[in-house]
Amino acid sequence: MDMPSLFPTPALSVSELTRLIRSLLESEPALSEIWVAGEISNFTRAASGHVYFTLKDSGAALKCVIWRNAARTLRVPLQDGIAIEAFGSIGVYEQGGNYQFYVTAVRPAGEGYLYQQFLRLKAQLEAEGLFAEERKRPIPTFPRRIGVVTSPTGAALQDILNTLRRRYPLVEVILAPSAVQGEEAPLELVQALNALNRIPDLDVILLARGGGSIEDLWAFNDEGVVRTVAASRVPVITGVGHETDFTLVDFAADLRAPTPTGAATLATPDRAELLIQVERTLQRLNRLISQRVNLESARLNQLESRLQRASPVRRIEDNRQRLDNAILRLQNTAARLIAQRQAHLQALNAHLSALNPLAVLERGFALIEHPEGGILTRAAQAQAGETVRIRLADGALTAKVEHVLLKPEKGVE
Repeated sequence: MDMPSLFPTPALSVSELTRLIRSLLESEPALSEIWVAGEISNFTRAASGHVYFTLKDSGAALKCVIWRNAARTLRVPLQDGIAIEAFGSIGVYEQGGNYQFYVTAVRPAGEGYLYQQFLRLKAQLEAEGLFAEERKRPIPTFPRRIGVVTSPTGAALQDILNTLRRRYPLVEVILAPSAVQGEEAPLELVQALNALNRIPDLDVILLARGGGSIEDLWAFNDEGVVRTVAASRVPVITGVGHETDFTLVDFAADLRAPTPTGAATLATPDRAELLIQVERTLQRLNRLISQRVNLESARLNQLESRLQRASPVRRIEDNRQRLDNAILRLQNTAARLIAQRQAHLQALNAHLSALNPLAVLERGFALIEHPEGGILTRAAQAQAGETVRIRLADGALTAKVEHVLLKPEKGVE
């Protein structure tokens, strides 16, 4: 028979025991950052925004909590009856005395297996060089024909067409319709891509679909589709899923866009920006033309001036002017010479007049002309009885010499 100890172990309170259990559970590495698979039941979203549900399988049940901040970021819709894989850590709710799973991320059940397949195929294709950057080709700046591979009934097609119509309505769009999820999708995607590669003068291909789960997007991880994208003659832009979704075709493509709208945006220039560039180019061209016109006009004026200076007409006009100047100088010189000669002639005339013997007749003198001619300057030149002619200022007289009286010579008395 067991005897009671003289020194009994102190009893733990419920709170103390619960805190001990919590400490042990939350410090165990194997119970933190784990994925747990199960089916949702008793799903509740509280007014506070916190989410509560039970994750169960055929043998057990696990209470789960998703705090409000984490619940806002979930991309998987939660409801009773769906199978999920939840990521989080085990903790204890002391007030209820329950251990529970604190969830921070959720993915559909089976996603983990698919993700492992994704990683294995990605590593294989990457090792083959299908994702190498040096294989990427530039996208044409101004495409004329764009091929689109997507579902003809999906919202992705309308998003692409609306974007192309708004940004670059000049481009021709060729649709190669294909299923984008399901068993038939990989084969149809390959056929659509090959069909577009046979079209001449195609500038770029858009491979697109809207968002979805990893299962919905799995056709774009198909090895055949990825290899077809890598082998495409025409550059390929992918726009598969949402911004955070990545598929293997994104790595094989020449350019990856986060959405179908983004793919259309990357494939085309913006019409508004082009109009601004055209306007700026026109303004610059007008300035250059104006400058060139002004420069050529100035050169033309210079050439015209040089031509006028070298023109025969200009030379004739210059020669005419020089001739006019020469004539004027000659006229001035002749007039001056004439004036000088006239003045000299007048002076000579005055001197001659002063020496003219007839001029003294006006003062009462007379000239006696010998009958045989000549003027008598001495009395001895006449003889008594001769008839002489006496010339006066206003006429002449005839007279007969009666006597010749000679003046006595000097020294003779």
